[in-house]
Amino acid sequence: MELYIKLIDVLFPVFFIIGVGYYLGKKDPNFDTTFITNFAGNIGTPAMIFYTITTTGVTLDVFIEYFIYAVIIIAGFSIVGFIFLFILKKDTITELPPLILPNTGNMGVPICLFAYGTEGLGVASAIASVIILFHFTIGVLLAKKSFSLDILVKNVPIYGIIIAVLFLYFKWEVPGYIENTTFLLTYTTIFLVLMSLGIALTRLKVVSWTHASILGAVRVVIGPIIGFAFIKFLGLTGFAAGVLLIQSSMPSAVLTYLVGSMYSEKRAVDNVASVIVTSTLMSFISAPIIVYISLRFFQ
Repeated sequence: MELYIKLIDVLFPVFFIIGVGYYLGKKDPNFDTTFITNFAGNIGTPAMIFYTITTTGVTLDVFIEYFIYAVIIIAGFSIVGFIFLFILKKDTITELPPLILPNTGNMGVPICLFAYGTEGLGVASAIASVIILFHFTIGVLLAKKSFSLDILVKNVPIYGIIIAVLFLYFKWEVPGYIENTTFLLTYTTIFLVLMSLGIALTRLKVVSWTHASILGAVRVVIGPIIGFAFIKFLGLTGFAAGVLLIQSSMPSAVLTYLVGSMYSEKRAVDNVASVIVTSTLMSFISAPIIVYISLRFFQ
Protein backbone atom coordinates (compact mmCIF):
# COMPACT_ATOMS: atom_id res chain seq x y z
CA MET A 1 0.00 0.00 0.00
CA GLU A 2 2.87 2.35 0.82
CA LEU A 3 4.25 1.91 -2.70
CA TYR A 4 0.88 2.78 -4.27
CA ILE A 5 0.66 5.92 -2.14
CA LYS A 6 4.14 6.86 -3.30
CA LEU A 7 3.04 6.28 -6.89
CA ILE A 8 0.16 8.73 -6.44
CA ASP A 9 2.49 11.22 -4.77
CA VAL A 10 4.80 11.03 -7.79
CA LEU A 11 2.31 11.19 -10.66
CA PHE A 12 -0.60 13.26 -9.37
CA PRO A 13 1.24 16.64 -9.35
CA VAL A 14 2.57 16.05 -12.87
CA PHE A 15 -0.73 15.00 -14.44
CA PHE A 16 -2.66 17.65 -12.50
CA ILE A 17 -0.54 20.50 -13.86
CA ILE A 18 -0.71 19.05 -17.38
CA GLY A 19 -4.49 18.99 -16.86
CA VAL A 20 -4.47 22.65 -15.84
CA GLY A 21 -2.69 23.48 -19.08
CA TYR A 22 -5.13 21.38 -21.09
CA TYR A 23 -8.05 23.19 -19.46
CA LEU A 24 -6.54 26.60 -20.22
CA GLY A 25 -5.85 25.58 -23.81
CA LYS A 26 -9.42 24.40 -24.30
CA LYS A 27 -10.89 27.47 -22.61
CA ASP A 28 -8.79 29.85 -24.68
CA PRO A 29 -7.60 28.34 -28.00
CA ASN A 30 -5.55 31.50 -28.57
CA PHE A 31 -3.69 31.19 -25.27
CA ASP A 32 -0.25 32.63 -26.01
CA THR A 33 2.58 30.35 -24.85
CA THR A 34 5.32 32.47 -26.42
CA PHE A 35 6.40 33.73 -23.01
CA ILE A 36 6.70 30.19 -21.64
CA THR A 37 8.72 29.07 -24.67
CA ASN A 38 11.09 32.02 -24.49
CA PHE A 39 11.44 31.84 -20.72
CA ALA A 40 12.05 28.09 -20.64
CA GLY A 41 14.45 28.11 -23.57
CA ASN A 42 16.56 31.12 -22.62
CA ILE A 43 16.37 31.30 -18.81
CA GLY A 44 14.51 28.46 -17.12
CA THR A 45 16.08 25.40 -18.77
CA PRO A 46 19.70 26.62 -18.49
CA ALA A 47 19.06 27.49 -14.82
CA MET A 48 17.44 24.10 -14.18
CA ILE A 49 20.33 22.26 -15.79
CA PHE A 50 22.84 24.20 -13.74
CA TYR A 51 20.97 23.81 -10.45
CA THR A 52 20.18 20.13 -10.79
CA ILE A 53 23.65 19.16 -11.90
CA THR A 54 25.67 21.26 -9.45
CA THR A 55 23.61 21.17 -6.24
CA THR A 56 22.02 17.71 -6.07
CA GLY A 57 25.10 15.66 -5.27
CA VAL A 58 25.84 14.45 -8.80
CA THR A 59 29.55 13.97 -9.41
CA LEU A 60 31.29 14.53 -12.72
CA ASP A 61 31.81 10.77 -13.08
CA VAL A 62 28.10 10.05 -12.58
CA PHE A 63 27.14 12.83 -15.00
CA ILE A 64 29.46 11.51 -17.72
CA GLU A 65 28.41 7.90 -17.04
CA TYR A 66 24.69 8.54 -17.47
CA PHE A 67 25.28 10.99 -20.30
CA ILE A 68 26.95 8.14 -22.18
CA TYR A 69 24.24 5.66 -21.18
CA ALA A 70 21.62 8.00 -22.60
CA VAL A 71 23.51 8.28 -25.89
CA ILE A 72 23.67 4.47 -26.18
CA ILE A 73 19.97 4.05 -25.42
CA ILE A 74 19.08 6.70 -27.99
CA ALA A 75 21.08 4.70 -30.54
CA GLY A 76 18.84 1.75 -29.67
CA PHE A 77 15.74 3.93 -30.07
CA SER A 78 17.04 5.02 -33.49
CA ILE A 79 17.42 1.48 -34.81
CA VAL A 80 13.95 0.41 -33.65
CA GLY A 81 12.36 3.65 -34.84
CA PHE A 82 13.95 3.36 -38.29
CA ILE A 83 12.66 -0.22 -38.66
CA PHE A 84 9.07 0.70 -37.76
CA LEU A 85 9.06 3.80 -39.98
CA PHE A 86 10.38 1.70 -42.86
CA ILE A 87 7.69 -0.94 -42.34
CA LEU A 88 4.96 1.73 -42.27
CA LYS A 89 6.49 3.39 -45.36
CA LYS A 90 7.10 6.66 -43.54
CA ASP A 91 9.93 9.13 -44.00
CA THR A 92 12.68 7.39 -42.04
CA ILE A 93 14.62 10.64 -41.61
CA THR A 94 12.29 13.55 -40.87
CA GLU A 95 9.83 11.43 -38.85
CA LEU A 96 12.48 9.76 -36.70
CA PRO A 97 12.99 12.50 -34.01
CA PRO A 98 9.80 11.84 -31.96
CA LEU A 99 10.77 8.17 -31.70
CA ILE A 100 14.32 8.77 -30.47
CA LEU A 101 13.94 11.96 -28.38
CA PRO A 102 11.67 11.39 -25.37
CA ASN A 103 10.14 14.13 -23.24
CA THR A 104 12.78 13.85 -20.53
CA GLY A 105 12.53 17.54 -19.64
CA ASN A 106 8.84 18.48 -19.42
CA MET A 107 7.70 15.15 -17.95
CA GLY A 108 10.76 13.11 -17.08
CA VAL A 109 12.52 15.56 -14.79
CA PRO A 110 9.52 16.29 -12.51
CA ILE A 111 8.54 12.60 -12.34
CA CYS A 112 12.09 11.64 -11.35
CA LEU A 113 12.15 14.48 -8.82
CA PHE A 114 9.00 13.27 -7.09
CA ALA A 115 10.09 9.62 -7.32
CA TYR A 116 13.69 9.91 -6.11
CA GLY A 117 14.13 13.37 -4.66
CA THR A 118 16.99 15.72 -5.43
CA GLU A 119 19.42 12.87 -6.12
CA GLY A 120 17.13 11.56 -8.82
CA LEU A 121 16.73 15.08 -10.15
CA GLY A 122 20.47 15.35 -10.75
CA VAL A 123 20.71 12.10 -12.73
CA ALA A 124 17.51 12.96 -14.63
CA SER A 125 19.06 16.24 -15.68
CA ALA A 126 22.22 14.50 -16.89
CA ILE A 127 20.05 12.38 -19.18
CA ALA A 128 17.89 15.35 -20.19
CA SER A 129 21.08 17.21 -21.14
CA VAL A 130 21.74 14.63 -23.83
CA ILE A 131 18.26 15.08 -25.24
CA ILE A 132 18.60 18.89 -25.26
CA LEU A 133 21.93 18.60 -27.05
CA PHE A 134 20.48 16.15 -29.59
CA HIS A 135 17.43 18.32 -30.29
CA PHE A 136 19.67 21.02 -31.73
CA THR A 137 22.14 18.71 -33.46
CA ILE A 138 20.67 15.38 -34.59
CA GLY A 139 17.09 16.71 -34.34
CA VAL A 140 17.81 19.64 -36.68
CA LEU A 141 19.91 17.41 -38.96
CA LEU A 142 17.02 14.95 -39.39
CA ALA A 143 14.31 17.60 -39.75
CA LYS A 144 16.28 19.78 -42.14
CA LYS A 145 18.35 16.99 -43.73
CA SER A 146 21.32 19.29 -43.25
CA PHE A 147 23.12 20.74 -40.24
CA SER A 148 23.70 24.33 -39.16
CA LEU A 149 26.35 25.10 -36.53
CA ASP A 150 24.72 28.51 -36.05
CA ILE A 151 21.68 26.90 -34.41
CA LEU A 152 23.88 25.07 -31.93
CA VAL A 153 25.86 28.20 -31.07
CA LYS A 154 22.66 30.15 -30.33
CA ASN A 155 21.20 27.40 -28.10
CA VAL A 156 21.34 28.81 -24.54
CA PRO A 157 20.68 25.52 -22.62
CA ILE A 158 23.89 24.06 -24.06
CA TYR A 159 25.84 26.80 -22.30
CA GLY A 160 24.07 25.80 -19.09
CA ILE A 161 25.43 22.27 -19.58
CA ILE A 162 28.95 23.54 -20.23
CA ILE A 163 28.99 25.83 -17.18
CA ALA A 164 27.57 23.10 -14.93
CA VAL A 165 30.22 20.61 -16.12
CA LEU A 166 32.95 23.18 -15.43
CA PHE A 167 31.68 23.56 -11.85
CA LEU A 168 31.75 19.77 -11.43
CA TYR A 169 35.18 19.39 -13.00
CA PHE A 170 36.86 22.08 -10.91
CA LYS A 171 34.70 21.25 -7.85
CA TRP A 172 33.73 24.87 -7.43
CA GLU A 173 31.26 25.67 -4.69
CA VAL A 174 28.09 27.30 -5.97
CA PRO A 175 27.50 30.68 -4.23
CA GLY A 176 24.34 30.77 -2.13
CA TYR A 177 22.70 33.54 -4.12
CA ILE A 178 23.20 31.63 -7.39
CA GLU A 179 21.91 28.40 -5.88
CA ASN A 180 18.81 30.11 -4.50
CA THR A 181 18.11 31.92 -7.75
CA THR A 182 18.47 28.82 -9.93
CA PHE A 183 16.39 26.87 -7.39
CA LEU A 184 13.45 29.26 -7.86
CA LEU A 185 13.89 29.26 -11.64
CA THR A 186 14.04 25.45 -11.70
CA TYR A 187 10.70 24.88 -10.00
CA THR A 188 9.08 27.74 -11.91
CA THR A 189 10.25 26.16 -15.15
CA ILE A 190 8.95 22.72 -14.19
CA PHE A 191 5.49 24.17 -13.53
CA LEU A 192 5.39 26.24 -16.72
CA VAL A 193 6.62 23.52 -19.09
CA LEU A 194 4.17 20.97 -17.68
CA MET A 195 1.36 23.46 -18.18
CA SER A 196 2.54 24.26 -21.71
CA LEU A 197 2.53 20.53 -22.48
CA GLY A 198 -1.15 20.42 -21.57
CA ILE A 199 -1.84 23.45 -23.76
CA ALA A 200 0.08 21.85 -26.65
CA LEU A 201 -2.11 18.74 -26.46
CA THR A 202 -5.16 20.87 -27.33
CA ARG A 203 -3.50 22.11 -30.52
CA LEU A 204 -1.70 19.13 -32.03
CA LYS A 205 -3.84 17.01 -34.35
CA VAL A 206 -3.64 13.32 -35.27
CA VAL A 207 -3.51 12.52 -39.00
CA SER A 208 -3.73 8.71 -38.86
CA TRP A 209 -4.69 7.16 -35.54
CA THR A 210 -3.56 3.69 -36.68
CA HIS A 211 -0.01 4.62 -37.68
CA ALA A 212 0.29 7.20 -34.91
CA SER A 213 -0.79 4.66 -32.30
CA ILE A 214 1.76 2.12 -33.53
CA LEU A 215 4.57 4.66 -33.44
CA GLY A 216 3.36 6.09 -30.15
CA ALA A 217 3.51 2.58 -28.68
CA VAL A 218 7.05 2.21 -30.03
CA ARG A 219 8.01 5.27 -27.98
CA VAL A 220 6.31 4.42 -24.66
CA VAL A 221 6.46 0.59 -24.79
CA ILE A 222 9.58 -0.34 -26.76
CA GLY A 223 11.47 2.59 -25.21
CA PRO A 224 11.37 1.34 -21.61
CA ILE A 225 12.00 -2.24 -22.80
CA ILE A 226 15.25 -1.05 -24.39
CA GLY A 227 16.08 0.93 -21.24
CA PHE A 228 15.35 -2.03 -18.95
CA ALA A 229 17.39 -4.43 -21.11
CA PHE A 230 20.32 -2.00 -21.02
CA ILE A 231 20.07 -1.64 -17.24
CA LYS A 232 20.07 -5.41 -16.78
CA PHE A 233 22.91 -5.88 -19.28
CA LEU A 234 25.15 -3.49 -17.33
CA GLY A 235 23.87 -4.65 -13.94
CA LEU A 236 22.89 -1.14 -12.90
CA THR A 237 21.14 -0.77 -9.56
CA GLY A 238 19.77 1.90 -7.21
CA PHE A 239 17.84 5.08 -7.83
CA ALA A 240 19.99 6.09 -10.82
CA ALA A 241 18.91 2.95 -12.69
CA GLY A 242 15.29 3.80 -11.87
CA VAL A 243 15.76 7.30 -13.24
CA LEU A 244 17.25 5.88 -16.45
CA LEU A 245 14.26 3.57 -16.85
CA ILE A 246 11.75 6.38 -16.26
CA GLN A 247 13.49 8.71 -18.69
CA SER A 248 13.64 6.05 -21.40
CA SER A 249 9.86 5.53 -21.09
CA MET A 250 8.78 9.12 -21.62
CA PRO A 251 6.56 10.08 -24.59
CA SER A 252 7.83 12.02 -27.58
CA ALA A 253 9.19 15.48 -26.85
CA VAL A 254 7.03 18.41 -27.98
CA LEU A 255 10.21 20.15 -29.08
CA THR A 256 10.50 17.67 -31.98
CA TYR A 257 7.32 19.24 -33.37
CA LEU A 258 8.69 22.78 -32.97
CA VAL A 259 11.97 21.87 -34.68
CA GLY A 260 10.14 19.94 -37.39
CA SER A 261 7.75 22.82 -38.09
CA MET A 262 10.77 25.02 -38.75
CA TYR A 263 12.59 22.71 -41.15
CA SER A 264 10.39 19.83 -42.43
CA GLU A 265 7.56 19.66 -44.95
CA LYS A 266 3.99 19.83 -43.65
CA ARG A 267 3.18 16.14 -44.15
CA ALA A 268 6.13 15.07 -42.00
CA VAL A 269 5.30 17.71 -39.37
CA ASP A 270 1.70 16.49 -39.14
CA ASN A 271 2.93 12.92 -38.63
CA VAL A 272 5.37 14.07 -35.95
CA ALA A 273 2.54 15.88 -34.14
CA SER A 274 0.40 12.74 -34.35
CA VAL A 275 3.07 10.64 -32.64
CA ILE A 276 3.51 13.24 -29.89
CA VAL A 277 -0.23 13.26 -29.14
CA THR A 278 -0.68 9.48 -29.12
CA SER A 279 2.50 8.74 -27.16
CA THR A 280 1.59 11.38 -24.56
CA LEU A 281 -1.92 9.99 -24.16
CA MET A 282 -0.51 6.46 -23.87
CA SER A 283 1.98 7.64 -21.25
CA PHE A 284 -0.90 8.40 -18.89
CA ILE A 285 -1.27 4.61 -18.70
CA SER A 286 2.32 3.49 -19.23
CA ALA A 287 4.01 6.03 -16.91
CA PRO A 288 2.34 4.73 -13.70
CA ILE A 289 3.43 1.19 -14.63
CA ILE A 290 7.02 2.22 -15.30
CA VAL A 291 7.24 4.35 -12.16
CA TYR A 292 5.83 1.45 -10.13
CA ILE A 293 8.49 -0.89 -11.54
CA SER A 294 11.20 1.69 -10.90
CA LEU A 295 10.16 2.27 -7.29
CA ARG A 296 9.68 -1.46 -6.72
CA PHE A 297 13.03 -2.66 -8.02
CA PHE A 298 15.38 0.35 -8.10
CA GLN A 299 15.73 2.12 -4.76
